[in-house]
Amino acid sequence: MAVAGDIAEPKGVVELFTSQGCASCPPADATLKKLVEQGDVVALSYHVDYWNYLGWTDTLSSKENTERQYGYAHAFNRSGVYTPQAVVNGRDHLIGTDLAAINQKMDGMKSAGQGLTIPVKAAMNGEEIDINIGPGTGKADIVIAYFTKKEKVEVQKGENTGKQMEYWHSVYDVQTVGMWDGKDMKITVPARTLGKGKKDGCAILLQSSKTGGEPAEIIGATVLMAGRKRD
Repeated sequence: MAVAGDIAEPKGVVELFTSQGCASCPPADATLKKLVEQGDVVALSYHVDYWNYLGWTDTLSSKENTERQYGYAHAFNRSGVYTPQAVVNGRDHLIGTDLAAINQKMDGMKSAGQGLTIPVKAAMNGEEIDINIGPGTGKADIVIAYFTKKEKVEVQKGENTGKQMEYWHSVYDVQTVGMWDGKDMKITVPARTLGKGKKDGCAILLQSSKTGGEPAEIIGATVLMAGRKRD
């Protein structure tokens, strides 16, 4: 069953690395919301944990999200990380506050053949998710990023003290469920807790990796929302 929020043919993937404890991040969080509302972008928010030392523990943060960002840093030959960082199609990065620049980056990649060239489709089938991937060239991992559609958080300490924050598509789990080798393929995975509580949807990413296992180019993607659309 497809519901509002599903994206059949996205033009790109934007992964925002953010933190509730970062004073520069709220404008980027608002930009991610706008990308979600565009309806043609796979937009994901990864809350990192390295700002927690400032006195507020980000309620959505995880060391796994931080590790993913550091993986991109290594792939981009960067010595460190920053927030708010937007990674586009796993290929390049920019500050996550500029909506026009992010869209321009996606459009430019698409024109240069660096967009989402491999079709990926997903559908709920009872307690399972059916994933269909079209043919192409190369190899890539099949990665599922599970997220909560919307969270409201009142920050009580740190740089954003007293602010009522709203976060969209916050990733709480990332799993590699298979490998694509260029051939048309279909796989089925358990839906697990998808659709229960605040666990609303997932993004399926067809993503290459570097020799050290760092995340690299995303060549196909889709979003699947479970059950009814949450307000």
